[in-house]
Amino acid sequence: MPPTVTPSSAYVGRFAPTPSGYLHFGSLTAALASYLDARAAGGRWLLRMEDIDPPREMTGAQHAILQALEAYGFEWDGQMVRQSERLDSYNAVVDRLRQDGHAYACNCSRKQLEPFGGHYPGFCRDAGREMENAAVRLRVPDGEYGFTDRLQGEFRQHLARDVGDFVIRRRDGLIAYQLAVVLDDAWQGVTDIVRGADLLDSTPRQLYLQALLGLPQPRYLHVPLIIQPDGHKLGKRYRSPPLQPEEATPLLLRALRALGQPTESALDDALPCEILAWAITHWDATRVPRCRSLAEAQLR
Repeated sequence: MPPTVTPSSAYVGRFAPTPSGYLHFGSLTAALASYLDARAAGGRWLLRMEDIDPPREMTGAQHAILQALEAYGFEWDGQMVRQSERLDSYNAVVDRLRQDGHAYACNCSRKQLEPFGGHYPGFCRDAGREMENAAVRLRVPDGEYGFTDRLQGEFRQHLARDVGDFVIRRRDGLIAYQLAVVLDDAWQGVTDIVRGADLLDSTPRQLYLQALLGLPQPRYLHVPLIIQPDGHKLGKRYRSPPLQPEEATPLLLRALRALGQPTESALDDALPCEILAWAITHWDATRVPRCRSLAEAQLR
């Protein structure tokens, strides 16, 4: 039996898809985990469309995502929020960080940074570059940031050594994910973030932003990423099939099993809303596999 959870209206969870493609089985698994964790705690579940990168957005993806969520029985609280409607708020914080000396202009090209992999070597840190045709980078401290994930356990990262100063506004003026997600989670009062383990590595940067901006730190639960045989996560780029309404029942049950949750044969012919209602009462986050990834081919 799952542990007893005290219902609490204080719990606020969220699902935040990027409309660069349609929802697939991997995104269904992440959505299901966040939904069940919120509902089992008697909390709210919000929907946010992370549409701040127009060049990557697929035409019609936003509408298709909403249709898929509805077809699979998901119900969110309140109105969906679009990040594209909050650009002024993001830019105001970027400007404040620059004025306070926490961020600076950087005009390094991708070619200059290629030899350094994912670590920024600090070429522009003290160069006093002009903002014209420049990205904005956040200065990071020489120290570790860590947290205890509800599933993955202790995770720590030395920001200066492992990442370096990171971009919060791109050269083309688009806001970077790390800043937008931190500001939105705080603005929406999100207390618990349940998402794929591919974002585990991003969390220390978000922790630093939260501390710097005086924002609360949510609890985190990073569920295993569903991957293909070549090690890539499911996604549009690798032709992962989009969710189809007629496959809702079998795919919800498959996602439950991927999350280590029990299922019953009586659910094989159930409606999506019936499966979700049953799964909420049986949700046990401690049963989710304690690993970073699961091969889709190995799932029942």
